[in-house]
Parts: sequence; C-alpha cells; structure tokens
Amino acid sequence: MVVLQLTQQINKPADAVFRAIADVGNFASWNPTIKASRQLTPGDPANGSRYEWDLKGFGTVQQELQEFEPGRRLRIVPLMKQMSGGHRFTLEALGRSTRVDHELEMVPKGVYKLVIPMMKSTGRKNLDATAAALKRHLEQD
Repeated sequence: MVVLQLTQQINKPADAVFRAIADVGNFASWNPTIKASRQLTPGDPANGSRYEWDLKGFGTVQQELQEFEPGRRLRIVPLMKQMSGGHRFTLEALGRSTRVDHELEMVPKGVYKLVIPMMKSTGRKNLDATAAALKRHLEQD
C-alpha cells in the first residue's frame, strides 16, 4: 500500500474550492493527469456519484464519490480490478482562503503489488501536479 500526503493553501473560500473538487466530471479541463472526464450518473455530486476519467498511464477508469461532506471533505475512488484506494480531499476554511489536505492512497492487487516502488514515484508526481493545477485553476481569476 502507498499513502501520499500533501497540504496546500488556496486563496479562495472553502465553498468555492469544494465546488471545484466536487465537479469531478470537469477535472480534465484543469488537471493535467486526466485526458478526458465526464459524469455518468445524473444530478448533483453526492455519495455514490460516478464519473469516467481517461487517466494518463491507466486508460479509462470509473471513479466514485465517497465520504461526501459538502464544504468539508470528499474522496474520489477508482473502480478498477488492479488497484483500490482513492484521493481524499479535506478542507479547512481559513477566512478567505482554504487549507486543502490531500491523501492519495494506492493499494495494488495481485501481481500489481510488484510495482509499489514505481507507484510511489508516479503517485507523488501526479499528486503534486494535481495540487498545483487545482491552485492555478482556482486562483486564476
């Protein structure tokens, strides 16, 4: 199992940051690790909402929202045979800015356990790229 953590501060209110993260079907418009993204289930984001991402290095992977607490926390969980885990975002309002704690958990299954060392490196690069892109996306106004 690989667990990577990162904390950042974004100069936007927590509700704006949460809305951007919860818009999982729109991730490809700002996240360089995702080539395409779309919402699969109708309605507003909530626990159990499903999405599809075309991930660099993985191909098409369905994602599910879990731990959905508006304005506070959500977890995006990949639905794939080779790996479980997910990306948890925990937000803390700091007045007009927001602290975002990222936790990326990758649990390879079967033969994929052999690539844990490579997963750490790739996961760190992807986590750093996602955090930097999220900050740029939200602070560009």
